This record gives sequence, structure tokens and C-alpha cells, in this order.
Amino acid sequence: MTKKAAVKKAPAVVRQAAEKKVPVKKAVAGKAPAKTVAVKPAKEESPAALVRRARRINRELAEVFPYAHPELDFENPFQLVVATVLSAQTTDLRVNQTTPALFAKYPTPEDLAAANPEEVEEILRPTGFFRAKTKSVIGLSKALVEQFGGEVPGRLEDLVKLPGVGRKTAFVVLGNAFGRPGITVDTHFQRLVRRWRWTAETDPDKIEAAIGALFPKKDWTDLSHHVIWHGRRICHARKPACGACPIAPLCPAFGEGETDPEKAKKLLKYEKGGFPGQRLNPPQAYLDAGGKAAPPLGAG
Repeated sequence: MTKKAAVKKAPAVVRQAAEKKVPVKKAVAGKAPAKTVAVKPAKEESPAALVRRARRINRELAEVFPYAHPELDFENPFQLVVATVLSAQTTDLRVNQTTPALFAKYPTPEDLAAANPEEVEEILRPTGFFRAKTKSVIGLSKALVEQFGGEVPGRLEDLVKLPGVGRKTAFVVLGNAFGRPGITVDTHFQRLVRRWRWTAETDPDKIEAAIGALFPKKDWTDLSHHVIWHGRRICHARKPACGACPIAPLCPAFGEGETDPEKAKKLLKYEKGGFPGQRLNPPQAYLDAGGKAAPPLGAG
């Protein structure tokens, strides 16, 4: 049987994906998906076509998540940089449930710099890796006091010198506390831009450069929010909800996850421990769009 004939006899999902020439999993009624069938594109996407597709995906996601925002509660740059450092290896919701007690006791860099590490560890225990995180937040607070007069600097080259602060954290702070565009290359962002074939790079710095070249600088911060929100809600790592994805027609990886719309809806999930976007102090736009505030720690 020729490849063309085989495609015609394949299930609808496989035919659709094969016509789009993307990798899919064969679906057989009543059975587990068969092995992955890789279908190579007929021709490589041109740089101009890639830019058009990438920007259209961002526009579509902007309509789906018009109120996308950093999912960490903060009232000033100091709170944001600390919260971002604490968010490593845990959920934003857990950080949001933990930081109120931290900032109530240590509201300024000066206060946290002079804190008793054991007391800070006890507050940060729910976030995991609390000893290392305590060292980082006390260290960065001391650096802010000693090198920057107790103020969070608004330059990338200064931020990355702070203990526990890398480029990802720095761009979160620059984009959301100072309004300076930046691309946040977290695990969700890395996974999705490769899945969408925006880049084949695996190094975060190279991913940042590759994606930055596809979009105007002014779009970088919102782009980061859109991609991260989509990764948390729909385009999951192990089983993306392809059948419930608003950008499925633009995705070269359509078919890697569940394509049946009803089954895909059941895969829509959020961060462990709460719904994505749940914050103790969410923005009004999020509440207006149906979002809910997070419960206090231990309440559920």
C-alpha cells in the first residue's frame, strides 16, 4: 500500500494531521494510541512565514487571555523579585499564600537583610527548598542595601548580580515592575516555543534571542504571559489538550495530545494546589473575567 493510500484509510484525526504534515498519534477506537507517526513537512517554513505564524499565535492567545498577568502577588519591585525567587520548584499559588507573612514581618530589604535565617526558613518552609531560598532572599536583600541603597535596580546587568536572580527572574521584574520589555524563558515557555517550532534551541539564552527576533520588543512581556498561561492551562507537557486548543490550526504539533473536543476539555487543568491565576490580591480585570482569588494558606 502506498503512503498516499494509507493516509486515505487512516482515522480522521490522522488524515487531518497528515494533510497538515505534522506528527500525530494514531487513534484507534477503544484502544490506547499507537506509536507516534512522524510526518515531515513538505518544505521548510520560510523565516517570513514563521514570523507571520508566530505573531498570529500571539494575537490569538491575546484574545483568549486578555487579562494575562504575572501570577505572583506583589505591591512593589522588592516584593516581586523576592516572590519570583521563591517561585522556583513550586507554584505561584503557594508563593502567594506564603509571602504575606514574610512581607508583614520583613517589609523592606533592610528588614529582610537583618532577619534571623531560622525565622525566615520557618515562614518559607511551605515553598520547598526553604533553606536555599532563605539564603537567596536574605542575600539579595543585603546586596540591595549595600549596593543599591535599598532599591531594586531597573537594569538587567544589575539585577542578575543579585543572589538567586538570573535572566528569567530579571526579565519578570523588568517587564512587570518597571515596564521594560523582556522575555521570560521559563519551563512552559521553552516547551511551547519548541513545540510550535518557533525555534529548535534548548539553551534559555539562545531561545530568548531566537524568539525576540520574531516579535517587536514592545510585545515581549505580554508574549511571555500569553505563552506561559497557555502552557499552564491547555498545552501541558505530557498530554496537551489539542481538541480544546484555540490555536490548533496554527500548531504543527497538533495531534500529540487528545484531539477529541470533549475528552480534551477534561484535560484542562491548572497548577497543583489551585487554579491558575488564583492570587490573594488579583487584578480587577482578572476578577471581572471570572477569575477567583486564592484561599488563604491551609483553607483548601
